[in-house]
Amino acid sequence: MKQSLITDVMQGMLPHLNNAQIEKLQEVMTYVFFGYEVTKTNKETNNLEQNFVGLFLAAKRIEGCSEKSLKYYESTITAMLDELQKDVKCIETDDIRTYLTGYQARKNSSKVTIDNIRRILSSFFSWLEDEDYILKSPVRRIHKIKTGTCVKETYTDEALELMRDSCTKLRDLAMIDMLASTGMRVGEMVLLNREDINFNERECVVFGKGNKERIVYFDARTKIHLQNYLQSRNDDNPALFVSFNAPHNRLSIGGIEVRLRTMGEQLGLAKVHPHKFRRTLATMAIDKGMPIEQLQQLLGHKRIDTTLQYAMVKQSNVKIAHRKYIG
Repeated sequence: MKQSLITDVMQGMLPHLNNAQIEKLQEVMTYVFFGYEVTKTNKETNNLEQNFVGLFLAAKRIEGCSEKSLKYYESTITAMLDELQKDVKCIETDDIRTYLTGYQARKNSSKVTIDNIRRILSSFFSWLEDEDYILKSPVRRIHKIKTGTCVKETYTDEALELMRDSCTKLRDLAMIDMLASTGMRVGEMVLLNREDINFNERECVVFGKGNKERIVYFDARTKIHLQNYLQSRNDDNPALFVSFNAPHNRLSIGGIEVRLRTMGEQLGLAKVHPHKFRRTLATMAIDKGMPIEQLQQLLGHKRIDTTLQYAMVKQSNVKIAHRKYIG
């Protein structure tokens, strides 16, 4: 309890003292309180201190984070606080390490999942430090977890043609072509309306993560299939893709995922998922020589490192390049 009191005093004085003065203040308080017993009363704490998570989420919302990301942040941070049962200001590095280790053991989580949790907790505590609510982030000394690299699967040309040939509905054919030729996220596609499509230029404007606007492009085949699908509809829903049955509601992300998964199972294709189209387009673009900066713009990535994770160069082309330039 004494240490908690010392920490609270130091945090309150942090904006007014330099590092040397803070260290001296801590030394003096530790000496003065040595012979005393300190107990905490039931006096209510400041509402500001009780709502660190809410304040952090508000700050991230202003920065443009999506509601989906904010819910993930909130659940991750809240789970950690519920597990540790400690005041935010008293959480130490060993507490976070123990929590991450225990979480991985209980959930049998991958290193990628654990590093995502570490990254979110680091963002939360770094924000507390920047706002002078705590002296130093306890996650600062917990480094990025090495996850290793694995080549994620993409669709082969044969698999894409097999899916197209198996489509008995114009909507499904247009949907597959739209995902395959634009590389857009499925969450971006479900938000599209008919009026968003520019058939003359074969392009459309989508709103990506953080409501960032960008232009994506589709090929001539997609244009024809999309026009055929829209001409076949007799509903007045403005959405680009809708359900087959009345009242023809806008398709959801889950609806598209289920439809593609069912199609894949019928064709004997493994792991048919909307995001795999995006990864396939990125790999194909890099493989054909598209500059990485242009691909970054096309996919709507903030950091080029993210684009590089999507773009896996085919090993066969590495072999050809080796023979050309080296062997």
